[in-house]
Amino acid sequence: MPAEPSTMNLTHHFLIAMPGLEDASFARSVVYLCEHSARGALGLVINKPSDIKLKNLFEKVDLPLDRDDLAGAPVFHGGPVQTERGFVLHEAVLAGEAKPDEPVYASTMTIPGGLEMTTSKDVLEALSTGAGPRKVLVSLGYSAWGEGQLESELAENSWLTVEADPQVIFDTPVEQRYDKALSLLGLQAWMLSPHAGHA
Repeated sequence: MPAEPSTMNLTHHFLIAMPGLEDASFARSVVYLCEHSARGALGLVINKPSDIKLKNLFEKVDLPLDRDDLAGAPVFHGGPVQTERGFVLHEAVLAGEAKPDEPVYASTMTIPGGLEMTTSKDVLEALSTGAGPRKVLVSLGYSAWGEGQLESELAENSWLTVEADPQVIFDTPVEQRYDKALSLLGLQAWMLSPHAGHA
């Protein structure tokens, strides 16, 4: 009898890299999973800032940035796929802020858990005028896993998983996000040493 297909769904979860994961893109990373299904998974690394600031990114696309709270924020390395493309993770825009029967932005994925991920320039245009979502994380590139790939990495203990907390994404200083994500599991980084200690 064939095995049942996996029903694991880690959408709106964090993947927290185990110490043994030495891939340069993912060592000590926290990935927010925007989508996970039998076909694969897609997520954004939330704790690897680039040296590009949002102000510079907006200049590159010929937009002013009229949000002092965002100008100095870093653009993140979201992952190794399509690194020239922008992805904006943000709190859900309330329907009342949009025209009836019209999506707020042209290309938005709604994630169960109250967040959205937008890839169209209109979200940047909204932010440039001082409008748009209050809480945002902008990345270049994303992380992707093909069918069954993430499940096999989980089986190899490459990642810990925990339900995502948007506060870690938007309100926690970047350098504390790894430890804060671990704390959601009641863990600290020293507990994960790849080498067993001897008393």
